[in-house]
Amino acid sequence: MGASGVLVREAGQVPALDALILPGGESTTIGKLMVRFGLDVAITDAHADGLPIWGTCAGMILLAKRIASGGERGGQPTLGLMDVTVARNAFGRQVDSFEAEIESSLGSVRGVFIRAPYIVEAGEGVCELARYDGKLVLAQERNLLASAFHPELTDDERVLRYFLDEVVGSS
Repeated sequence: MGASGVLVREAGQVPALDALILPGGESTTIGKLMVRFGLDVAITDAHADGLPIWGTCAGMILLAKRIASGGERGGQPTLGLMDVTVARNAFGRQVDSFEAEIESSLGSVRGVFIRAPYIVEAGEGVCELARYDGKLVLAQERNLLASAFHPELTDDERVLRYFLDEVVGSS
């Protein structure tokens, strides 16, 4: 798709990035490791300088300014960049994981939901791109993209293409 990836493990790598994808996983652990290794500061500084960021699943939680039912950030380290309130594990536990077709502004896309969050509240500048079962699962705010599901686990490249063309390309 014209982009190459690099595994980011150190804060010093962040300034050289053209864009960043925050992956799925366990958001509390990822958040604590970001703080421990200074990645949180490096990422927020790079974003202030225009770095486009896409957060998938746990990455969506890490982008959020607020975590539902837990105060501003629910006691969890986040980057606090996107004006959204996110509910963690909102579709259920690991055994409740599922796949579904999602109607989006990109057309019908396949969503893989694994202990997925969703956005319960979005600020004025947040553009809704997709809902599933009435819940906001794909959104953009300027050069930030957040997906509750894992598009990388399907063969459909439209969400990644959207990130590269519309989010990264417009930055």
